[in-house]
Amino acid sequence: MTPTESIREVVKEKYGEAARRVASGEANSCCGAGACCGTDVDPITANLYGELQKEGLPEQAVLASLGCGNPTALAQLNPGEVVLDLGSGGGIDVLLSAKRVGPTGKAYGLDMTDDMLTPARENQRKSGLVNVEFLKGEIEHIPLPDNSVDVIISNCVINLSADKDRVLREAFRVLKPGGRFAVSDVVTRGVVPAEIREKVLRWVGCIAGALDEQDYRARLAAAGFTNPAVEPTRIYRVEDARAFLTGQGLDVDALAGEVDGKFMSAFIRATKPAASPARPVAGSSSCCAPGCCQ
Repeated sequence: MTPTESIREVVKEKYGEAARRVASGEANSCCGAGACCGTDVDPITANLYGELQKEGLPEQAVLASLGCGNPTALAQLNPGEVVLDLGSGGGIDVLLSAKRVGPTGKAYGLDMTDDMLTPARENQRKSGLVNVEFLKGEIEHIPLPDNSVDVIISNCVINLSADKDRVLREAFRVLKPGGRFAVSDVVTRGVVPAEIREKVLRWVGCIAGALDEQDYRARLAAAGFTNPAVEPTRIYRVEDARAFLTGQGLDVDALAGEVDGKFMSAFIRATKPAASPARPVAGSSSCCAPGCCQ
């Protein structure tokens, strides 16, 4: 088994276990409440969705949320658009997106875990939304055609991929010209010693893999996106991770400068360039737009 396949299996098992907890009536958190954050209130996943957003959604969809942000609250979604959620889990962001794009639009959810897809489809049934479709697949191999999606969202899933460049290239491929990349993810800021980074990312990202914010922007640009931006939405302080780091045998106060403010949830935006305007064939007397015949 390759390292990429090994990471994928670990992620699949983790999220399958999370889905089974929800099925038994337990609430979820990115880390598992109390399991690795050392508190019943997870600063990563708590209070991401307002009461108005949750109104009318099946309770199971809310309980199954494992994100670190709320991309549907920050992304521009217009009636009639097609939205794709990478790593859709229990489906909360898909259902919220479906409401935003309306009956003339569509919201896809993509997940590789049957344990998540089954409750997500049941949540869709309970919601009564018909402009929703959940697909089985990997975010590194999106099962949709080129230029078919207006907006890609994701809620702290890309950081878990072992091949983030492939994910970004696939996102670029399926977006229509002018389409928007608008995801929540875990990122880091500044230099963090490798040992500390590994341990903290087990808390923040649950399985690690978060990119530095500058690296994230560079990879988006390399995939072809324009105007990449990283907007912090929650900056984690040393107190947020104190119980977890103490449990790892670390002197938290001595490491505060290496941890405090260097890990965050962020909203990441970028745009696929619009198609270049067509130029007339040589010798043609027509002109498509001012300046296009120059």
